[in-house]
Amino acid sequence: MADERNFRSTYYEKVGCRSVEERKSLEILLKDKPLNVLKLKQFCIRFTVPNIHRNVLWSFLLGVTPAYTDSCKYVMTQREAVYEDLLRALQVMRIVDDKTPKPRVLYAMWLLETKQLCLGYDLNLESHFCNITEVLLQIFENDIEIYWMAKGFNEYSQEILEEMGKLSDLTGTILEKEDNGLYIHLKSCDILPVLPLEKWYGSFFAGVLSELAIIRIWDKICGGSIKIVIFVLIEILRTLRRRVLRCMDMKSLLECIESINDEQETADLIVNKAIELWQQNKGHNEFILQSKVKALI
Repeated sequence: MADERNFRSTYYEKVGCRSVEERKSLEILLKDKPLNVLKLKQFCIRFTVPNIHRNVLWSFLLGVTPAYTDSCKYVMTQREAVYEDLLRALQVMRIVDDKTPKPRVLYAMWLLETKQLCLGYDLNLESHFCNITEVLLQIFENDIEIYWMAKGFNEYSQEILEEMGKLSDLTGTILEKEDNGLYIHLKSCDILPVLPLEKWYGSFFAGVLSELAIIRIWDKICGGSIKIVIFVLIEILRTLRRRVLRCMDMKSLLECIESINDEQETADLIVNKAIELWQQNKGHNEFILQSKVKALI
């Protein structure tokens, strides 16, 4: 990918439009045999993934499909067999049926596959896996691919939870730096220490921002940049600054943040600003931060 792009490409990038040059670069990368995981992660870090290629790119980076594209058909046949076996087992055990919401079905399948499904388990419990799956179901159509993608995203979610202490500290540090007034207000109201960061960060803000906006953040997650979730929260708070400053407790803050779920323009603005702030903090180099390169078949 050339760094010296023409004026028009640079302008399109600034106004949030996809560059034809970037799309062509991705199409060239997707023709590599085998696919180059580092170059494709770098693309996700640097650019917004074109909608037409998001399925293929995410599937590869999340470990669903192999680096050798000639093997894709065989690999997906095996994925389908596992999916069908898990689903049938749950149906035979009468754990799920036709009335069970699909995110809960896929969650139960994951629990069964990872040997975490015990007798009487409540599938309606809060789950990062379910939150992630609900977003994927809005974006893609193939349930088998969605299940395996959800497993890949869930691995990143586990990385976030393992680093939660550091991410929480860094959230306070960056908020204090970027908006000291907000930081002081949230700290003085005892809101800052009890922010539900595990819920927000562990599900990459699924259910907080609209799917159309959030997928651009998930592009960066696929590139390995788990720290971008911090900048999303910072920009949520800054975008809602006036309302946040009127919040005196956690309940009112949550109501404030929940109000943006259906505001597409606000969600788009938050995502644009979050990516910009993340880039200013050298987030484009962060994809190597403790992110494991998945073993590819």
